[in-house]
Amino acid sequence: MILLGADGESVGRVRDVVVSIGARRPRALGLVVEVAGKRRIFLPMLRIASIDPSEVTMNTSSVSLRPFKSRSGEVSVMDDLIGARVHIDDPEHEHLTGRAVEISDVELELTRTREWDISRVAVITRGRLGRRSSPAIVPFSHVHGLSASGAGPQDADAELIAEFKEMRNADVAQTLHDLPVDRRYRVAGELADERLADVLAELPDDEQTGILETLTIERAADILEEMDPDDAADLLGELPDDKADVLLELMDPEESEPVRRLMNFSPDTVGALMTPEPLVLTPQATVAEALAHARNPEVPLALSSLVFVVRPPQATPTGRYLGCVHLQKLLREPPSTLIGGILDLDLPALRTDDSIETAARYFATYNLVCGPVLDDNQHLLGAVAVDDLLDDLLPEDWRDDDWRELRSPA
Repeated sequence: MILLGADGESVGRVRDVVVSIGARRPRALGLVVEVAGKRRIFLPMLRIASIDPSEVTMNTSSVSLRPFKSRSGEVSVMDDLIGARVHIDDPEHEHLTGRAVEISDVELELTRTREWDISRVAVITRGRLGRRSSPAIVPFSHVHGLSASGAGPQDADAELIAEFKEMRNADVAQTLHDLPVDRRYRVAGELADERLADVLAELPDDEQTGILETLTIERAADILEEMDPDDAADLLGELPDDKADVLLELMDPEESEPVRRLMNFSPDTVGALMTPEPLVLTPQATVAEALAHARNPEVPLALSSLVFVVRPPQATPTGRYLGCVHLQKLLREPPSTLIGGILDLDLPALRTDDSIETAARYFATYNLVCGPVLDDNQHLLGAVAVDDLLDDLLPEDWRDDDWRELRSPA
């Protein structure tokens, strides 16, 4: 698209539009224009007289040749909006509710105050072979899942994020909890996906959803993929159904399938607490192999306390459950011993419809930090860890007070 000066002479070519999306209707701040020498400059919208399909006309003939630099809180139409995955709730297009759609075009509208806003967007869906659907035109007020991409953390935020490297996830979560809301969202958004996923699991439900809402839906789906399935299911359960459906659709099917299963259980039962990814091996595995799995730093400490032994398949829901081996038992046996010969056959199992109180009594009775969950056909569905149980038993606002400050004075 050609940019013309007030005298009708060509100034350059419009390459992009810079937008602020903080408002309900995003406001165009200016144009990115390529002038002679392929230099890219910024032209404020106040200098625009008219926009036509093939050309943009200025109300002046002078421009600043200072190179364009993006700023925190700004996005560009071509780089950030076109192709962005979003979800919509437009009653005129109910068939698209609960589905991930892609922005293919935007409409700029001149307001009464002489400002240019994005009033509507065109969205499409893509089939499995990448085929595009016909575009649907949607008012921007019905578009959700966009977020401003910052230009990097502020100095104070960068220092705080650097400190996080030496902190446990729970302590990072407590630090975020204590921050003002705006800064909490800003700092959380700068964390790497894997770290943010771990930290989110340690935050109260409302703060988890608050942070997730500040992310683009594509990044939100990436974060959910990094989370343990039980934590992801809990978080999705706090979101409106249509938003949860979109995020599940955007997730990798292998990651979303166990999450969908967990979301079918009542929230006050063992089924909703369990993780479908405990340590599971076949009876032909050796003690050395079992210990190698237990040493995996990505396995939570509670889950590494028990190895569950099953007939194939090993992925939950597994083949027939045979028993379990305690970590202490593994440490006392020769490395070449087959774990099928050292099973604890007497430990009872939990069921998905058992209550939270039943699970608490189970852990107290058998002095466990992890327990198996079976279905009626003796298939292993997952395991419950004591940390998830305690999180459910404590009051919802238990994170509001730092436990260190509740100690009695020495």
